[in-house]
Amino acid sequence: MPERQRKTIHHLLAEARSGLDRVAPAELAGLMEAGSSPEGERLRVIDVRPHEDRERTGIIEGSEHIGLLVLQWRLDPDSGASQGTAAGLDDRVVVVCNQGYSSSLAAGQLQQMGFVRATDLDGGVEGWIEAGLPVVPPLRA
Repeated sequence: MPERQRKTIHHLLAEARSGLDRVAPAELAGLMEAGSSPEGERLRVIDVRPHEDRERTGIIEGSEHIGLLVLQWRLDPDSGASQGTAAGLDDRVVVVCNQGYSSSLAAGQLQQMGFVRATDLDGGVEGWIEAGLPVVPPLRA
């Protein structure tokens, strides 16, 4: 039987991040204030954290919530499951999680799906807060 090559989570994370132009908290704050990236792409900041984490630490105002487990389905215009949340392949999509690990993996997958400007927030919401940037309570459904 041929020997299988195993990739650890650290390998997968390094691979994902090698293709990302990760965004620092202050840079993302500036992009959000401008409403688009310097190249003119539509900016989408997507918080993939579970409800409990969003309640505990707050959210980045202007971000939208799409759960990590359905992110790729909701953004892919060809999935049949986008429910009005599909992204354009040229949109600047910035994925946000707690610390910037899950978001890196998700952004790497989005790039593989053709979202060439997908990336993530370096340090996640925790990095955002450490940079002194504001969070707000999530809206109640």
